[in-house]
Amino acid sequence: MDRESPVNLHECLNNASQATTCGRTKDHRDTLRGCDENSVSMEGNSDMTNSFGATSTADDVLSGKDLRGKRVLITGVSAGLGVETARVLVAHGAYVVGTARTPFEAEQAEAGIQPHASRGGGLTLINLDLASLESVRRCADALIAEAQPFDVVIANAGAVQAPFGHTTDGFETQFGINHLGHFVLVNRIASLIAPGGRLVVVASIGHRASDVDLDNPNFERQPYDPMIAYARSKTANILFAVEFDRRHRTRGVRATALHPGVIKSKLEQRMSPEELDKALEQINTQLAAEGRAPFQYRTISHRAATSVWAAFVARADEIGGRFCEDCQVSPVVNLPVNSMSPGVMPYAVDPERAGVLWARSEEMVGERF
Repeated sequence: MDRESPVNLHECLNNASQATTCGRTKDHRDTLRGCDENSVSMEGNSDMTNSFGATSTADDVLSGKDLRGKRVLITGVSAGLGVETARVLVAHGAYVVGTARTPFEAEQAEAGIQPHASRGGGLTLINLDLASLESVRRCADALIAEAQPFDVVIANAGAVQAPFGHTTDGFETQFGINHLGHFVLVNRIASLIAPGGRLVVVASIGHRASDVDLDNPNFERQPYDPMIAYARSKTANILFAVEFDRRHRTRGVRATALHPGVIKSKLEQRMSPEELDKALEQINTQLAAEGRAPFQYRTISHRAATSVWAAFVARADEIGGRFCEDCQVSPVVNLPVNSMSPGVMPYAVDPERAGVLWARSEEMVGERF
């Protein structure tokens, strides 16, 4: 089970000339099948905020930043994007509390992150299995008991295109882990997010493949499609950030969601070299027609850039309740759209839809927040 949000480049090429609808759910299968200074203020200035983009790395974004005294909770720090996000934060002096599912994952995380700590930065690990609400609640209770506030919470962990299955509590695996697990965890510890703090939710442009289906979240009345399930969970991630932002902005806490970018290793697992070359040729033809630069793969440091940008550089009122990618706020777009062009679907940032998802999520987990 992957812990990040990759995008399958080959299947991102098709435009959504057709879409099927199930209630309010739009399954855009042809669109994205396979897509996943010395002291710092939480308010970035506009010049700094706009100076980063697709080629920026996490180290670029935090260059010159001193994060001493900042506490950050990151879910899923045992591999890939989570490790890199934690690494660059502790290297700039932040204290990271990271989650891992098992002792082995915890050992991996510590080995990959702790040696990079400087300026007083450090790492503490806590057990969390997002596929079990019992584990989620136990983790939240432990954090509440410590009563140590966080400046930033980064909801990073997730399942990607998992085969059909269910969480311990009976929810479809991807919706249960990616959305409901984080929904319960973050809401239970919301009081720990300090005034002026932020919630950063790692989502994906894969959300363009489908809106959430609140009447059939567990695929009980239709064949299971792992990409559609993934897309629904990523749409839910964005909507969660939208509603969390609305509920907490009055005390200065803002929330945003983001797409971290495409990584080559994930594509190579799904495509032959010939398919990959053909896909890139088609994409670059489309980008050239739009007057844009050719597509470039992201390193893991490129992929962590938007997370740390949203956490410590971007202006809060710029990103609150919005969707970001390439260290910028994404425009709202409608289909058809170039698969490599930036943009968030209207249904993913619809405030009314976000409120409905919140209420339905509360029903599903048996808690009100």
